[in-house]
Amino acid sequence: MRLKAIIQKFHKARVLVIGDLILDEFIWGKVERISPEAPVPVVVVSSESFMPGGASNVANNIAALGGNSSIAGIIGDDKSGKTLVEELRKKRVDTSGIVIDSQRPTILKTRIIAHHQQVVRVDREKNGPINDTLFEQILSFIRREIENLDALIIEDYGKGVIVPRLLAEVVPLARKHKKIVTVDPKVSHFSYYRGVTCITPNEKEAEGGAGIDIENDEDINKAGKKMLKDLSLDSVLITLGENGMRLFEKDGAITHIPTVAQEVFDVSGAGDTVIAAFTLALACGATKLEAAHLSNFAAGIVVSKVGTAVVTKEELLEKITEKVVSRE
Repeated sequence: MRLKAIIQKFHKARVLVIGDLILDEFIWGKVERISPEAPVPVVVVSSESFMPGGASNVANNIAALGGNSSIAGIIGDDKSGKTLVEELRKKRVDTSGIVIDSQRPTILKTRIIAHHQQVVRVDREKNGPINDTLFEQILSFIRREIENLDALIIEDYGKGVIVPRLLAEVVPLARKHKKIVTVDPKVSHFSYYRGVTCITPNEKEAEGGAGIDIENDEDINKAGKKMLKDLSLDSVLITLGENGMRLFEKDGAITHIPTVAQEVFDVSGAGDTVIAAFTLALACGATKLEAAHLSNFAAGIVVSKVGTAVVTKEELLEKITEKVVSRE
């Protein structure tokens, strides 16, 4: 089967993720009573864990799927930054593109989870554009690596790494070297992404990026076609949660792909899995439609897991096999 053949090539692909690096902390526990001090649950902690988040989670997804993954971005000179680098290295992600900003902390998102339900999230971060020295370090790294890459993923969380001047350098550089560029977009930054291979907004981001209120199927089509035209893109992949995803291609083709998810526990990080699988597939010679189908299978797996999760190559192959068998 063609999709399986593409997955078997994942180990040959080299993908650089550029963007805002985040450390996700999970505090796991149980709730047995309400606090006498305020009407809030008391969580008795049983364990805690760390996972790469933001752009780091996309790099982790690339590695979990068997691709060669590297990352460029900033961390603080702090314990969270060291933990994030350690976690990425454990997962076989090349961290040589990470630079340290002594003026701001590593972004840390702490989720407190009880009985598989998120009780509260605490964010520790300082946003704003990075300074010129750090900017040049990241850009120099990308210039050095570009010939060795098959694709670049721009992960824009609006925290300061992805700015117009970065993309003004990176997108033409990638085009010159005939490299794939995909973007997980930030609504307020849509104008930055002109000329990339594909953007992967969710429905809300597509609504904001296209300036169209999405109330029905036709509105989704209008939004997809408008973004495709206005930003001179090769394709747009709009993720629609339980309704699957819709691919818009430059030749006018529009394809709706129904979800394959059977159980949904946690949608956090699903967009990261989609762009990772989609880009990795393109880097291995898949058409955009084949890449979209693969990313849809990957999303169906990851939403059945709790927390910031990834999909492995083996899980993806198994899911596709199940689907083929169920059709026969």
